[in-house]
Formats: sequence, C-alpha cells, structure tokens
Amino acid sequence: MWTTSVTTAITCISITMKISDLTNSQGLEISIVIPVYNERENLTLLDEKITKNIGPLHKSYEVILVDDGSVDGSAQLIRKLQDKNPHLRLIRFGSNHGQTAAFAAGFSKARGDTIVTMDADLQNDPADIPILLEKISEFDVVCGWRHKRNDPWIKKLSSKIANSVRNTLSEESIADTGCSLKAFRRACFKNIKLYNGMHRFFPTLMKMEGFSVTQVKVRHYPRMHGYSKYNIRNRLFTSFKDLLAIRWMKKRQINYDIIEER
Repeated sequence: MWTTSVTTAITCISITMKISDLTNSQGLEISIVIPVYNERENLTLLDEKITKNIGPLHKSYEVILVDDGSVDGSAQLIRKLQDKNPHLRLIRFGSNHGQTAAFAAGFSKARGDTIVTMDADLQNDPADIPILLEKISEFDVVCGWRHKRNDPWIKKLSSKIANSVRNTLSEESIADTGCSLKAFRRACFKNIKLYNGMHRFFPTLMKMEGFSVTQVKVRHYPRMHGYSKYNIRNRLFTSFKDLLAIRWMKKRQINYDIIEER
C-alpha cells in the first residue's frame, strides 16, 4: 500500500528540471533568482529596493527575473527596467510552468558564488538579504523565517498546518518551509535534480546531500498589489504527494561506512 502510494506520488510529480550545468564563468559573487507571475505592479519598487540594499555591499551581482508565463505585461516592464539597470536579467517562459520550474531555470543560468531566492510580491524584504549573506559564510544554506507573518488569518493558519505536516512527515525542524527568501552556496545545486513542487523542500534536499542548513528571522509584509497564487488546497493537498515522495527518498537514501581502502 505504502509503495503504491509513493509510486503514485512520484508519477504525479512533473518533468524533472536538471540544473547540474551551473557555470560561474563571469565570477559574480551573488545571483538573486526571483520567479515572476503576474507581478507587474510590484516590479519597479522591487528593483529599487534590491538596488538600494545590495549596492552598498560592493559585491558583483545579478538579478534573474524568471517570468513564468505572466499575462499582465510583467516581461515588458522588466525589459524597460533593464534599460536603466544592467544587473537585471530576464528569462521568459512561453506558458506557466510553476515556481519550481522558475527557480530551476534561474539556477541553471545563475553565475554567482552565492544564490539568493525570493518572491517578487514584496512580502520578502530585500533589506534582509545582507543578513542571509552574513550567515552563508558559516553554513551552506540559510533559510528565512517569517516569525511575524503579515497575512490574513486563514493564510497564516494554513501555512502553520502545512509547516507542521511537512516537518512531521519529513522529520525536519524548519520553522518556515514556505519562505522563499533563502541563500545557498552554488555547490548545493551541483547534483540536485528538481521535480515540480520540490521548491518547498529545498532545506531537506540540501541536508540529504550533506550540506549544513540554518535559519534566521526575516521580516514579512502584507501584499500591497496583485494576489496570492497559493491557497489551502494547493498549500496542503497538492503538496502532500510531494511530501510522500520526500519521505520515501529520505527512508531509502543510501548510506555506507568505509573503514578501509587500499
């Protein structure tokens, strides 16, 4: 019964996204990867906030905006913003493929030694990126923790339930698995193969590869423009199949102890 459920779960997960071809030929220090789906109203201010908070660090960086099939003119606005900001890069999908696919596409093109992920809706604060970068010198992965959520009560409740279920079944202790604001050493993605929906489990996937993970408190703001793409249904039920797959992967992970090699 369990094997059948896991097999079904894995089958339901979409096409794999291979990101092992990461290159760093340009020698950049930071790549910020941001999925964009109908966020036109937020993009100008997002660009301003990133520039304001990353510029003073005096580090070479790029901002990769992955347009996930937006129909509100997001891509057209990004092109205009590029005229004034050479740090911006645009990857555009022909149709909507989901957040994991957008992240995977961004990772495959990222050139920075450190890869930062965040949302485009301005609920994540670019001012918190330096906090993550401070910790990346000690850990391989730094996860943002929205300790004071500014969301409607129903969304906060569904997120709390989702975090509890994911942590229980995946044997994790991440306080906020749904926070997109994270920082990774680029080596973390060398051998990772992503499936649709797996962005929810980045910390677990990295731990399975032997990388160290920590979490830091970050700010969270209410959405001012646009609308959330997540609800109770896709936050809990849709991701449950993915969670079963992660649990199966952890239980079946290969481990061995070499005591001698001659």
